[in-house]
Amino acid sequence: MRISERRIDIRIHLLGPLRIFCADGELAPVARRPRQILALLLLNHSRVVPTAALIDELWDGPAPKTARAAVQIYVFELRKRFAEAAGLSMDAVGGEILRRVRNGYEFVAEPAWFDLQSFRRGEQSGMAAMAAGDLIKAARDFRAALSLWSGPALAGVEPGPGIRAEVAGLEQSRATMLSHRIELELRFGRHREILGELASLVSHDRFNENLHAQFMIALYRSGYRARALDAFHRLRKDMVGRFGLEPSPGLHRYYQAVLTSDPELEEMPARPLPGELPVLCP
Repeated sequence: MRISERRIDIRIHLLGPLRIFCADGELAPVARRPRQILALLLLNHSRVVPTAALIDELWDGPAPKTARAAVQIYVFELRKRFAEAAGLSMDAVGGEILRRVRNGYEFVAEPAWFDLQSFRRGEQSGMAAMAAGDLIKAARDFRAALSLWSGPALAGVEPGPGIRAEVAGLEQSRATMLSHRIELELRFGRHREILGELASLVSHDRFNENLHAQFMIALYRSGYRARALDAFHRLRKDMVGRFGLEPSPGLHRYYQAVLTSDPELEEMPARPLPGELPVLCP
């Protein structure tokens, strides 16, 4: 069986600091440019990354004439690290793990564990379960996928344009999944259990209206009406002070619903109020 057709004893972590482990310890390179190349290849696992894209990643502005040769050297260094760590020949690594393909390179081998793959599987499974109406499974899949994160993706890797774009997409996927998971928790009546988490989330993401709407609902359903109103006023103060903008009409409607103790807010799940922020619908 070819190496690329079986799992190798390497465990890759991208959803936080870049770390790679094998039987003999950790092997992620410490030099900046090899780390950038490895990160971009792993983000595009089993897809070819053109050499031109790697050059753009490594050099801000015009690249030197020796850029292609430098990329080849960095790839050679990466192959050597993998060969030593996995107990393989350089030919095996170059042919079936970190492979030269046409005008670029690809990381093609299947690691024993790769957090990005697990996250994507959880995302797909959770979204499919939600679409099928199996909300318990969807929530379970989302929780498991989100638990894989230990910080900002690829923390410690200096990003160029390619890494920056890929990480932005990953962070958006994470934020969307988190919003879905919290909405499901509210559907299941777990508003008290997620109050602490929501308080932390809104303190770190001060202008996220959807999180604030969910926080207001959780506070209101937990009996903290005054705190729910205060959460809106803090967000409004921050938005007006920073951007000169009012919160959206949807969030204003949540505020009015809390202010008037609208019974809609007590329903499980909450029915969408006219003009409100998006929520999951049955």
